[in-house]
Amino acid sequence: MKTYARLRRDAFVHEQGLFRGHDLDDRDDDPRTLVLVARDREGAVVGGVRLGPVDDGPDLGWWAGGRLVVAPGARGPRGIGTALVRAACARAETEGVLRFDATVQIRNQVLFKRLGWRSVRDVMVADSPHVLMRWPIGRIAAQAAATKAPLGPLLSSLQPPRGYVGDDGAPVPGTDVIAACDAIVPSMVERDPDWAGWCSVLVNVNDLAAMGASPVGLLDAVGAKDAAHAARILAGLGRAARAYGVPVLGGHTQLGVPAALSVTALGRTDHPVPGGGGRPGYAVRLTADLGGGWRQGYRGRQWDSTSHRRTDELRTMTGAVAAVRPAAAKDVSMAGIAGTLGMLAEASGCGAVLDVAAVPRPGAVAMGDWLTCFPGFAMLTADAPDAPPLPAGPAIGAVCGELTAGHGVGLRWPDGETTEAVAGPVTGMGTA
Repeated sequence: MKTYARLRRDAFVHEQGLFRGHDLDDRDDDPRTLVLVARDREGAVVGGVRLGPVDDGPDLGWWAGGRLVVAPGARGPRGIGTALVRAACARAETEGVLRFDATVQIRNQVLFKRLGWRSVRDVMVADSPHVLMRWPIGRIAAQAAATKAPLGPLLSSLQPPRGYVGDDGAPVPGTDVIAACDAIVPSMVERDPDWAGWCSVLVNVNDLAAMGASPVGLLDAVGAKDAAHAARILAGLGRAARAYGVPVLGGHTQLGVPAALSVTALGRTDHPVPGGGGRPGYAVRLTADLGGGWRQGYRGRQWDSTSHRRTDELRTMTGAVAAVRPAAAKDVSMAGIAGTLGMLAEASGCGAVLDVAAVPRPGAVAMGDWLTCFPGFAMLTADAPDAPPLPAGPAIGAVCGELTAGHGVGLRWPDGETTEAVAGPVTGMGTA
């Protein structure tokens, strides 16, 4: 963008004297850097802004905006600068960014604050006073709130057994049986019945796995508009049951009704692993299957790491918690990695910090998508710092955070800065 480069040079070198000769830096040479421009009615470039990853390493979802410029003749009430800032914020969030910073000249701080940016601290750029400002990205908090926030008030009257409040499964009193039950979103059952059937097994087996239980059988309840639709649901369910080596013991099927699917899974263990067994100071480990890819039609939301796996691989992954029995474990649900960590921390009566750079992640996946998607198989565990890793076969594990005093979830970045991901309790159900 030669015109944008000229506008920058005219403004920052000749007009303001911030730089000598030119204002180019290594961000201009990074192929990941994006430039957004504003044009007048004749198509001439009258302003621009750049944004992109902060450093040369892997894109962790930490981006910065900069070099915002508007041509002298286009400044004023038309609001071109404002439009460029808003466009940069929207593009950053579209790219899956979770931290978006900018160093802003003191005189522009009021504009950025009016647009919702927050001041972090004073900094110097080119020997000139600036303010480091941050655009508040609430993607993780919104995901957690949308899926889990109403649970506390809704479920308070049911009084689940203490010690397992908010857990993925429920110990049946007086037995070694663990029961789990999950329903699939009706819209997914309607438009993608085979995949819905597969996922109904997947999520329930994962729930048992998080408690260290071995699955012994499934019960399904299916609603469908007709027999053909029910057959597609049951085909996916049966295929998954065979892949995981878990029998379908029975269930109920009803035709001529709106699409619906729920599955109950039964498992066994003498020593259930609770979701609320963590304590401040415990290390947080994520163990996830990074193989596979986005499910068609669910890009950025559902990672399919399971449908191509052999039975022995699936059983190794789902048996990993039972093999080690950490202090606390939860399988990653629709609240995503960060939201599920918030639930584990909430049940444990503490907060959590997630080290973004240490999170195991598929290489081509945006961090914002990865921390908020449903990842197929992913298990969060908390235990003493020297506890052994989960022996999960094809899944990859790493310590990537810790439980802390307080509440909520923070994201810790390579520069030592921690940004807020979830401000407080995720479900409102309290400690286990």
